[in-house]
Amino acid sequence: MQTVGRRLGVDDAVIPARAAPPATRLAWNRLDLLWVVVVAALLGAGMLKSQGAFSYRWDWSSVWPYFVKTDVLTGQWAPNLLLQGLMTTLRLALWGMLIATLVGLVMGWMRNHARLLLRMVASAYVMTVRNIPPVVFVFIFVYFISNQFMPFLALDQRVSALPVEVQLFLSFLFGPMELINNFFLGLVCLSVFSGAYVTEIVRAGSDSVPRGQTEAARSLGMTNLDIMIRVVWPQALRNVLPSLTGQFIQLIKDSSLVSLVSIQELSFMAQDVQVSTQRVFEVFVLTAVIYFCICFTLSQVFAYLERRHGRAY
Repeated sequence: MQTVGRRLGVDDAVIPARAAPPATRLAWNRLDLLWVVVVAALLGAGMLKSQGAFSYRWDWSSVWPYFVKTDVLTGQWAPNLLLQGLMTTLRLALWGMLIATLVGLVMGWMRNHARLLLRMVASAYVMTVRNIPPVVFVFIFVYFISNQFMPFLALDQRVSALPVEVQLFLSFLFGPMELINNFFLGLVCLSVFSGAYVTEIVRAGSDSVPRGQTEAARSLGMTNLDIMIRVVWPQALRNVLPSLTGQFIQLIKDSSLVSLVSIQELSFMAQDVQVSTQRVFEVFVLTAVIYFCICFTLSQVFAYLERRHGRAY
């Protein structure tokens, strides 16, 4: 019997399927319930003690109207200060995540590039941003760097020349067009700041892929771009997804920093409401609850994506 030999290809390799991590089920026991009762009792005792020690009476009724108001002209409901700030925060977080991811992918690719100049540029960017305090970075970026290119862009003038339908669509994506300059400044500032940390996450994820796989892909004639897209990044994503989750949640909390430069997001609007109502604790406790709900929801979404991506491998 004559055996016809042929060269083994990629399709002939039998790769054993990686078992998905066992799903952990949360089960409540008596000790957990006891801790919940104790914490709730301590919080209630603290609120009661604050009323007696500080002569402070909680009044939530003065805060709720700042979510929704009645428009004087149309008589319909319209978002008030807190809801407007919440929408701005969500827009900053959504677009900031997208732009920071793109910046991190490009800079992470440059950090591992064979050319020394590209590695030096990416390293200088990462080291500069990561070694400057966030508040100082925001002030430097907004008041010094942005003054060099914002007059050239003239976004408010360009947007005002667009048709009304286009302006309405852009206002849905980026908020009121009369505040487009402030929104753009805050978005770029957060994206540049968070992009440096995403860069290091991407670089670490790329380094976690065994070098033998990239060498095998290069021996098959794949280009560097194909290797990154089809070999490295799909495997690196699974390794860095928890780190990306933490960074994106941190970006939502860092969005409050741009309130220092008068960008009207949730924290800025909360300060206005606090001045108007003189209810310090109610306003900022409610603001903290809103931030918690956003971050907790996002963490659950990423946990689901992580479990689903783990089952795919």
